[in-house]
Amino acid sequence: MSHIDSAPSTPGKFKMEKASYFNRVRWHTSLAKLAVWSFVFLGAILIFFFRSPASSPVPADLSRRSLRTYNWGGPVWEKRVRASARVRSRNGFAVLVTGAAGFVGTHVSAALKRRGDGVLGIDNFNEYYDPSLKRARQLLLERTGVYIVEGDINDEALLRKLFEVVPFTHVMHLAAQAGVRYAMENPGSYVHSNIAGFVNLLEVCKSVNPQPAIVWASSSSVYGLNTKVPFSERDRTDQPASLYAATKKAGEEIAHTYNHIYGLSLTGLRFFTVYGPWGRPDMAYFFFTRDILKGKVIPIFEAANHGTVARDFTYIDDIVRGCLGALDTAEKSTGSGGKKRGPAQLRVFNLGNTSPVPVSDLVGILERLLKIKAKRNIMKLPRNGDVQFTHANISYAQRELGYKPTTDLHSGLKKFVRWYLNYYSGGKKAVE
Repeated sequence: MSHIDSAPSTPGKFKMEKASYFNRVRWHTSLAKLAVWSFVFLGAILIFFFRSPASSPVPADLSRRSLRTYNWGGPVWEKRVRASARVRSRNGFAVLVTGAAGFVGTHVSAALKRRGDGVLGIDNFNEYYDPSLKRARQLLLERTGVYIVEGDINDEALLRKLFEVVPFTHVMHLAAQAGVRYAMENPGSYVHSNIAGFVNLLEVCKSVNPQPAIVWASSSSVYGLNTKVPFSERDRTDQPASLYAATKKAGEEIAHTYNHIYGLSLTGLRFFTVYGPWGRPDMAYFFFTRDILKGKVIPIFEAANHGTVARDFTYIDDIVRGCLGALDTAEKSTGSGGKKRGPAQLRVFNLGNTSPVPVSDLVGILERLLKIKAKRNIMKLPRNGDVQFTHANISYAQRELGYKPTTDLHSGLKKFVRWYLNYYSGGKKAVE
């Protein structure tokens, strides 16, 4: 009797199993529906985010998805590219200018076009400084017949397409992440542009046929902590004071490698503090002008023991002449199909003014030109990559390129201030 009482009743046992069964069925059904809708939703997200326009293929390398997606390609686009790069003078060059919407790139592109060379620009219009200034330069070049393709030099497919459309004889490589101090905020941008971008460009140039001759922008920053003046191309450059300088030095070593292995003709130009109309807003002469007009305090740096900080300021027109001289004297690359056929030209030149000027004197010139007394704040030179002085020995460039700077700082700043006041509507925009 006790055994029967202790056994569970049949109805009760059946009821419990039935409930459990239906719960399991409902749970599995819900799970299946959830799984199906999850896959549908995930598929929609993948299609939305990783779909690219047919004219702008996305690289297979997932690490490069940080590149912007630019629209390029098609018959109309190719027609614009060919028209811009069409050579109009006897023995003229077909030149691809990278960083064409930049300060130096704009001036060099315009000068090449004026003398009858075919010129095509490429620029990614990044936001390191006000992109509207780059867009204004773009419009300036469009009026001269220079088309700028909007794209990144890390986009291998785009570069290869440009060389398919136009057999460029020369490349003027001016695209770079500029600025010494910004490297402490965004170091990756320097590696991406100045190293990876340069390598990508050289990879494309080595494999096209015929290979172009390449002139590219290095920097006086490579001299780093060197104390011997004036700086000569034969001086040591293994003590960079900033990441920017280190990436430019790396570029020089990379150039040597591609010259040695693939026969690319490469000429590096070490620019010394370039200034002038359409300049970069992150440069001292530019933001000094802006802040003096606004009545803001400007920082004047001095080195240890009240040492003078000086720069070899070089006017843009002089730099342009040096760039064109380098193009005109560049020998043909010797490779074919990515293989070296013989020794190729490899050069590095200083392009400076040979007359270092203390930064305090620069401010004095601006005060006289603007007719406004600057509010100065003397500060110690920070440890952010800035060096105390730069001074170029240009004898090699004089001998090989016929390079001879002709613009002193006062004359150059006078032209810059005239442009600045005109561009910013008589100074009204500057003092808003």
